[in-house]
Amino acid sequence: MRAEVDARDAKGVQVGDGNTQNNFFSGQEPVEWPVRVGIVPQPAASFQGRSTAGELHTSPAAGAGTRLLSGLGGVGKTQLAIHLAERLWSGNQIDLLLWVAAGSRQSIITGYAQAAADLALRGVTGADIEQDAARFHAWLASTDRRWLVVLDDLTATADLQQLWPPGRRSGRTVVTTRLRGAGLDGPERRLIAVGTFSHEEAVHYLRARLGDTRLADDPAGVAADLGRLPLALAQAAAFLRDERVTCSEYRRRFADSRARLDDLVPDPSGSTGLPDDYQRTVAATLALSIDAADATRPAGLARPLLELASVLDPAGIPTSVFTTTAAGNWLSYRCGRTSPLVDERTVRSGLQVLHRLNLITATAEAVTVHALVQRATRDTCTQDTLADTAWAAADALTEIWPDVERDTAHAQRLRSNTTTVRHHAGDSLVQPSPHPVVNRVNRSLGESGNPAAAMKAFEQLRDDLLRVLGPDHLDTLTTRSNLAHWRGEAGDAAGAASAFHQLLNDLLRVVGPDHRHTLTIRNNLAHWRGKAGDPAGAATAAEELLEDQLRVLGPDHPDTLATRGNLAHWRGEAGDAAGAATATEELLDDQLWVLGPDHPATLHTRKNLASWRGWTGDTAGAVAAFRHLLEDQLRVQGPDHPDTLDTRSNLATWRGRAGDPAGAATATEELLGDQLRVLGPDHPGTLATRGNLATWRGEAGDPAGAATATEELLGDQLRVQGPDHPDTLVTRSNLATWRGRAGDAVGAATAFQQLLNDQVRVLGPDHPGTLNTLDNLDYWRGQAGEDSDHTL
Repeated sequence: MRAEVDARDAKGVQVGDGNTQNNFFSGQEPVEWPVRVGIVPQPAASFQGRSTAGELHTSPAAGAGTRLLSGLGGVGKTQLAIHLAERLWSGNQIDLLLWVAAGSRQSIITGYAQAAADLALRGVTGADIEQDAARFHAWLASTDRRWLVVLDDLTATADLQQLWPPGRRSGRTVVTTRLRGAGLDGPERRLIAVGTFSHEEAVHYLRARLGDTRLADDPAGVAADLGRLPLALAQAAAFLRDERVTCSEYRRRFADSRARLDDLVPDPSGSTGLPDDYQRTVAATLALSIDAADATRPAGLARPLLELASVLDPAGIPTSVFTTTAAGNWLSYRCGRTSPLVDERTVRSGLQVLHRLNLITATAEAVTVHALVQRATRDTCTQDTLADTAWAAADALTEIWPDVERDTAHAQRLRSNTTTVRHHAGDSLVQPSPHPVVNRVNRSLGESGNPAAAMKAFEQLRDDLLRVLGPDHLDTLTTRSNLAHWRGEAGDAAGAASAFHQLLNDLLRVVGPDHRHTLTIRNNLAHWRGKAGDPAGAATAAEELLEDQLRVLGPDHPDTLATRGNLAHWRGEAGDAAGAATATEELLDDQLWVLGPDHPATLHTRKNLASWRGWTGDTAGAVAAFRHLLEDQLRVQGPDHPDTLDTRSNLATWRGRAGDPAGAATATEELLGDQLRVLGPDHPGTLATRGNLATWRGEAGDPAGAATATEELLGDQLRVQGPDHPDTLVTRSNLATWRGRAGDAVGAATAFQQLLNDQVRVLGPDHPGTLNTLDNLDYWRGQAGEDSDHTL
């Protein structure tokens, strides 16, 4: 007969003093061993093969000690404990099995007291359950009987104060808990982190549970959607069977943001109820942990933190997102605080609360969170709250996004988080105007060395803005400009020029000829005309644009000054290097007066002037000018700024052209090391420097080494930039040249013929690059003794 639970709040239990076993028995009939106390839940057979089970069974020499199964609610901690208990019980390896629901201190005391009664320990009357619990605790410390105590779902380590089962060679303890942290530390305690199923375990579990292969048409997809969480998989499998729904259909319903988690599990109150004797749905199970976290100091912060995390990438959110000013302001708003606002220290404390309850995993660098924790959190938010949360998350991402993406892994994480935010935000991040992070993430793709991906991203944004804002909205037109730019950067200069021409016609209609946007698009159109192989046409267009800018904007406007620089550039590209140098020098004088010597545009013009001096034949003057420019850039922009790195590249190049290829190779090699550190291996600047390094090594007397290095570069460019990118085509030209100079004239001629065919297709027959390849083909055919007479 069970003792009646004392309604008093138990503050503590006096532990026994180590008396012998017999002192605790009454004069009743001897206990019939083995003894089973407490209700052990029914096991779920599918959990028995888990990899974590093996770690649970592994124990010290005599199998003693405490195992703490720690993990997110729903990962199967209880099922693992059941499996161990049943295995030891059925194998006659224990004399006492005690299963205690450890959700409160009172529940633990009651469980201990009942065990004392069932064991007929001396002095146990049921009148004082705290004393009865103390007798049982003392008996555990003294008996030679083999025992297993399972404390299931410990919610507060303080509840076990003076109640931890003692360390005995004859005894084992298993504690299941959502907690982790210092409060669980202790002698002979071993923390076992219980995670989700592996991919293979999850798929096997679903197949076994569904049975019907018609339903199991995509178990891997369901497993991925549910983050391989055992509880979710169990309830999803039951739902699929009950509703006769296939995995594919379940995934479609799950992807519908209007569906809630509780809509995709069996009805707990229905005829079949929940599977495996589970008492709660996935959402309810996770809500318990969330509520517990929200009640923990700093109270009320856990849920807003999870809301912010719920719209970001579950695989890794930069921890700095949560400590931004934007996040602090939003958290303060959600907590109802006006003063003081939530500060960084408080935020970090809140993250640690979530970490200790296994709702997130927080490190100094990143926060990870299970996708179903995110889904359960979003299910409690209104659409307006989600939109506000997504905007706050986008603000935070923008705040931590560096101007120069030195850490490529960090940049990728920022892009992944922005993609996730956009998915959850729907149209709220693009109206009434696109959030800055929307354009930043697309630009980041291009700047990382993947202009084709940037082009696709801007295509999707354009389609969204056409639908939401309409074709004539300025943001839609601006996005078309960005799309055209990255089309050109991806290698389609002619396509970019055509797109800018169409955009110009629409801008003339929508905002008129003198609007700044119209003038900017004319500048872009001229640029890509030049890139497409018409530098003279680009110069003419720039000259016409300059006249209108002088009239509309005035001579000192930054756009007017920029157009003068572009005009000089295209005149030089059209063959007038001396005229380009003169015009650039005149521009520099005006920029020094209008913008000042340290303005980025002024420094850029100095770079152009140094180059044009070199192209006019003054290579020594170019080297000197680049050295002076580098000194100023180091002072103004710092050593890791892309413009500083670009100047170092130019300086090395002109050193080589001035007759010092070995020095150029050394300087380029040093530059490459810094670019790898700052920009990463796949950045266009890094790839270009590898090509320059190969060139200067070849010019210094190692054509075979240059060919090998260029071939390695080509492999990476094909992977990063694609076969039709202009830089890839240039590298193929260089590789053919170095093969020829290394002694393989026939191979060089063959390579140039193949390159020529592709350039005619990609660039057209009249492009300067195509014509240059034609000249190279003639030369190497001649070197190989072949007939060089041919036409395109």
